[in-house]
Parts: sequence; C-alpha cells; structure tokens
Amino acid sequence: MAYNDFDNDAAELRARSNWTETKGKIRQEYGHLTDDDLEYAEGTQEEWFGKIGDKIGKAAQDVKNWMARL
Repeated sequence: MAYNDFDNDAAELRARSNWTETKGKIRQEYGHLTDDDLEYAEGTQEEWFGKIGDKIGKAAQDVKNWMARL
C-alpha cells in the first residue's frame, strides 16, 4: 500500500469518529495498550499501525482494517 493511502486512511479514521471514543473502544478490547501506544503523530501512520500490531499480535494491515470498522 502506498504511503499516501495511509495518510488518507488515517484522516478518514479521524473524520469518521471521535478519536477519544475510538481509543476507548480499542482499550476495551486491548486494555494493556497504554496512552503512549495510542498516541498518534501525523505522518507516522505506517509505523503506528505496525507498533499497535506488534503489541496485540496482529499485522499492521489487520490493525488498520479493524480500526476502520470501529
């Protein structure tokens, strides 16, 4: 997937839902994730999805797909 696709997908995630609410849903399912884990920095989507994936034992693409469905 191209880098710009991650930019667009992350923007879509933020636009479709309140990030605070989304973080709450993530923490309900994966309570061991910290606020630092869920801290998102603009332009680091690929690394961020990978970091979350490493923490929960899933591929970055799977994390992205799961978050898009929240």
